[in-house]
Amino acid sequence: MVKVIKRDGREEEFVPEKIVVSVLKTGAPLDVARRIARKVECAVSDSETITAKDIAKIILTELKKANEEWYRNWIIFDKAVKRRHTDKELQV
Repeated sequence: MVKVIKRDGREEEFVPEKIVVSVLKTGAPLDVARRIARKVECAVSDSETITAKDIAKIILTELKKANEEWYRNWIIFDKAVKRRHTDKELQV
């Protein structure tokens, strides 16, 4: 079981469905959200832990490849709602 190390240091179980929900919020369709979640799941499958930032970097890389607008929507949401500057933190 893979553990995610959150930005505040807490650990929680990796749940691919959380990625699907987050990607859907960008405007991406369900099939794209599931594909991105599966890609992240495969990337972390051999790890015991992964940081939330590393997960976000994979997601953003995939969003940027798939559709620039979805990528921008993620960045805008992070700034407006979560008060994070993900684009500067991760340099995708």
